[in-house]
Amino acid sequence: MLDSLGSLRSLTAGPWIYPVVATSILLDVFLPVLPSGFLVITAATAAATATAATPGVPSLLPLLLCAATASVLGDFLAYRLARRGGARLDRAIARSKRLSVAQERLGTALARGGGLLVVLARFAPAGRSVVSLGAGAAKRRVEEFLPWSALAGVTWASYSVGLGWLGGQWLGATWFSAGVSTLALFLAGGLAACLIRRPAAAPAAAS
Repeated sequence: MLDSLGSLRSLTAGPWIYPVVATSILLDVFLPVLPSGFLVITAATAAATATAATPGVPSLLPLLLCAATASVLGDFLAYRLARRGGARLDRAIARSKRLSVAQERLGTALARGGGLLVVLARFAPAGRSVVSLGAGAAKRRVEEFLPWSALAGVTWASYSVGLGWLGGQWLGATWFSAGVSTLALFLAGGLAACLIRRPAAAPAAAS
């Protein structure tokens, strides 16, 4: 356990952890395979048992602010790129049934003030990418999208940091603890994906 504790802290120690976490979160809107959630949880797990005698270990509040800010910036960048994508992007979305359906549902949800779809999608696998690109391609106004994106980023960052901190408190700053917390993040993503799909099933059943 002590070896695990030492290796976990040594991996996350140093100011470099913040730009690494921020870069991973910023880019995973385009590359959803990046382990941004695991990085946030691992850093928070190490911070959970840090003391004054363990310098260099990340602090929870800066980690939370870093993760939330990078999430919102990544969403906005994808939104702006998709909004300026023009006819070529529209054709690419039209060829993808998943993106077409997501674009239509997102436009309806935002128009009705149902932007909680953006928050749920932040947890679902690749949902962040679909929603951010879909909002831009649908030419949704920034006032409709950005506030919900900010709420989604803060919610996701708070949940991820909280999971890492709770895991570290209960199970210690170990790789096992980080793994359990990451599993909880994946389970939340699966639940979010199920909730996102439910509204689409209702019209089909009614017809």
